[in-house]
Amino acid sequence: MAGSDKRDISLDTIVVASKDQVSSDLAGETVLLSLTSARYYGLSGVGARIWDLLREPVRASVICDSIAVEFEVAPDRCEADTLQFLQELAKNGLIETRVDP
Repeated sequence: MAGSDKRDISLDTIVVASKDQVSSDLAGETVLLSLTSARYYGLSGVGARIWDLLREPVRASVICDSIAVEFEVAPDRCEADTLQFLQELAKNGLIETRVDP
């Protein structure tokens, strides 16, 4: 079930790239096109890596763990920043969310 931007994303939320977007890697930057809004987005660095992790449904906590290790970020800082980033992606319709019962 697709999530809404009104639902907060937590570490237990399962997230995945929306079917209503297309993305491509261009010289190390990920470019996204929302098919519903016809808006382009550019991601690089950590954002591009998070996008890579969203190709398959994944729990937000797994993304946070991966980013904290790969980019040597303190876990609490990583969780806060990652959850905020995922919330922005959801708000723009670029990801779908669900919470397992």
